[in-house]
Amino acid sequence: MTETGSMTCYRHEGVAAGIVCTRCKRPICPACMVDAAVGFQCPECTRQGARETRQGLLPYGGYPSRDPRLTSIVLIVVNVVVWLLASRGSLGDHLGLAPRGVCLAANDPTSYYPGALQAACTANGGAWVAGVSSGAWWQVVTSVFTHLTFVHLAVNMVSLFVIGPIIERVLGRTRFLVLYGISGLAGSASVMWLTSPDASTVGASGALFGLMGALLLLSYKAKGNFVQVLVVLGANVAFTLFYVGTISWQGHFGGLAGGLVAAWVIAYAPRERRRQVQVYGLAALTILILAAIVAKALMLG
Repeated sequence: MTETGSMTCYRHEGVAAGIVCTRCKRPICPACMVDAAVGFQCPECTRQGARETRQGLLPYGGYPSRDPRLTSIVLIVVNVVVWLLASRGSLGDHLGLAPRGVCLAANDPTSYYPGALQAACTANGGAWVAGVSSGAWWQVVTSVFTHLTFVHLAVNMVSLFVIGPIIERVLGRTRFLVLYGISGLAGSASVMWLTSPDASTVGASGALFGLMGALLLLSYKAKGNFVQVLVVLGANVAFTLFYVGTISWQGHFGGLAGGLVAAWVIAYAPRERRRQVQVYGLAALTILILAAIVAKALMLG
């Protein structure tokens, strides 16, 4: 500040600054003003913008994918393969997320004993299927790629093929995969805390709700048609609530929350240190979700 209290240029000490850079918001004097598409920028931001333009960076720091559909197609193939393998035996019982474990009836594998613990299950001739707290930690990931029926699989995969490429075009492949993974993990964490310990949950819906939440936030920030996205998301929320007891609302809402927070970290990271904020922010969010899963598993163990 000058003696009169006016702003001074951050690059020239004591020189009065009449405006601020439209990109970094620091005060600049007439000698530092570079004409931009909207307003004026400082020389540093102008050089940074030129580097980003040459590198072809996307709005939030990622690199464009040659084919934004490819990642979603690979995820779909993985889901289809898992469904084919799980539909031919008891593998699906070990891939679904059960917070504590499930005691299957020996004479009817489609039935289980609610509330039964492992010792009581095996002592009475039941078949114990381990859950997260009893050692099957992989279920927090595999459950996101497992589906019960072909219809269940088809609905989720069609949704992924529609939403996934849209988000990858904006975020790039790496950020899209991180967003998908965090959303899926957040859905698993919500299932761990809010679902019956001996219930088993499967499906990519939690991750898909996270993608819808991210699409809503990105559309809002870009001043796009976020109302249309909100209507679609609202319809899916209403459908979930209408079929409570059949559909895992816990996984849906957990994934939605995880996707919204992850997208907020990606989209609202300060431009001048975007990569660092995104990496540390997303890492912290992942650690927090994993800590919630571990804490619940220890409580049930």
